[in-house]
Order: sequence, then structure tokens, then C-alpha cells
Amino acid sequence: MAEGKPAYRVEFVERTGMRRLEERRGFARLLMPLAGNENHVDVMYLGAYTVLAEAVAAVPGISILDTSRYFPIIKDIYVDFHRSAASDVTAEYGLTDQEIEGLLADLDRKGSAGYRAEFPMHDADGTHVATGRVTVKLLTLGWQRPS
Repeated sequence: MAEGKPAYRVEFVERTGMRRLEERRGFARLLMPLAGNENHVDVMYLGAYTVLAEAVAAVPGISILDTSRYFPIIKDIYVDFHRSAASDVTAEYGLTDQEIEGLLADLDRKGSAGYRAEFPMHDADGTHVATGRVTVKLLTLGWQRPS
């Protein structure tokens, strides 16, 4: 994210130990560690997948925003769980240049924009353990839904 922009911090997310593996304009690759996020049978707790899905979908949108003027919210989130992961889990998502241009144009024109992120989540062996589907809304500070 650009220097000088207000940073987004969510203490709940920080407590998971989630780490940024790669981040650039319109792209994020994140890792959710198993340690501290395991359930009663020592596999990744489903809530940790949800936090990972939310973050990997939102970070690309946040990275293109002037956060003194705009903010993101999650409109909906769905995690399709395929199999248990007894290891760290990674996910990545990126917006295309064309998508970024469209989002920024919508923000300028309407004060809001949105996108749907869909991406696989993989365990340490590369096994596809879940699929995230997240709708992200980008809004202007002070935005009001038109009547």
C-alpha cells in the first residue's frame, strides 16, 4: 500500500497471526498459520478460513484506494470447505488493470464500486482445501445510499 495513506488495522485479524506473503497494487497473497487457529481435532478452524478469505479479497481493493477518501466493506462472504488442513493455509487474489480502472471510475462517478473475488485456498502441500467467494464494496467516506 502507498506510504502516507491511513492504514487499516483490525486487531481481531492480527490475533490470528495471518501474514502477508506478497502484496502489490491490486494483489495479495496471504498465509493463515495453523498455530493458534486449530480446532479441537488439530486442523484449521473454519473461522480462520473465513478471516483469510475476507482479507485476501479486501486487500487488493484497499491497495488501490486513497484511504483518506474511501473505505472497503464486505457485502457477503462464503467459504466452500473441501477438506481439512493440518497445516498453514494460503490464498491469493488479484484485480486486473481493467478491473482497477473500472472500480476507480465507478468511485469517481457514483461514490461506490464493488467486485466479487473468488479464489482457492491451499494447504502447505498445495491441496485445494477451500474456495472463498467474497463481495467487496468500496465506498466514499460519508457515502449515503441513494433514495
